[in-house]
Amino acid sequence: MSKINYQTYLCEKERPWVLLIHGLFGSLDNLSALRRGLNGNYNILSVDLPDHGKSTRTNKFSFDLYATLIIELLAELTIQKVNIVGHSLGGKVSMNIALKKPELVQRLVIIDIAPVAYSRSHDSVFLGLDSIPLATITTRNMADDFLKQHVHELSTRQFLLKSLYQDEDGWHWYFNLALLKRDYLDILAEIKADTVYKGPTLFIKGELSDYLLPAHRDKIVSLFPNSQSKLIGGTGHWLHAEKPAICLKTIELFFTKTASSTSGLSA
Repeated sequence: MSKINYQTYLCEKERPWVLLIHGLFGSLDNLSALRRGLNGNYNILSVDLPDHGKSTRTNKFSFDLYATLIIELLAELTIQKVNIVGHSLGGKVSMNIALKKPELVQRLVIIDIAPVAYSRSHDSVFLGLDSIPLATITTRNMADDFLKQHVHELSTRQFLLKSLYQDEDGWHWYFNLALLKRDYLDILAEIKADTVYKGPTLFIKGELSDYLLPAHRDKIVSLFPNSQSKLIGGTGHWLHAEKPAICLKTIELFFTKTASSTSGLSA
């Protein structure tokens, strides 16, 4: 049995596969708009990252382990070639998969993240999540009352609370909060590799986001020499949710263009 929780959405047997990988604190439902749009022409594999959703819990965060577990899933499903779309943390894991198994990856799409180290930006989120007394709350609204004291953006709270669930033993998070908090610096770390991925790669940036910057260009090109970039205006880090139609069209054009790639990272 796979350690990765997944769902497949079949189009036609001979159609190419697209693997969708969500970001930190998320689940396989997060990229559902892209999944619905792409499923007309592609078979879709959506996964919960380890320590997220219903996938296995690990003892320590590791890009290498996360990538290995997903590669093992692809082997179990006998998927020999796959296009990958990854957002944020899922983008970093996607990069790691392509660098570990370049022959497996047909095309790579990275949404608003670079293979670089980042500074802390989720401290208020961790404070908010830790403030929720799971043993005593009785409703999701009660959880939100605690969370809003630290996380002021309604959309962020709604996103986080999607991973709060209740069973006969009480309330729980679908993500492994203790591990993600403890190993947060490892999650922020740069992607390191002795190899490069030479396949076609697209980095999509949200105009209002600071996750993907011109200063990251050299690091990107050093690992992904056959890469290009696109900017989606008026969007932040969640560009696939803010402007799903434009994001989908950008990915579809990249997948279907006749030229295999262009050298270097274009503006």
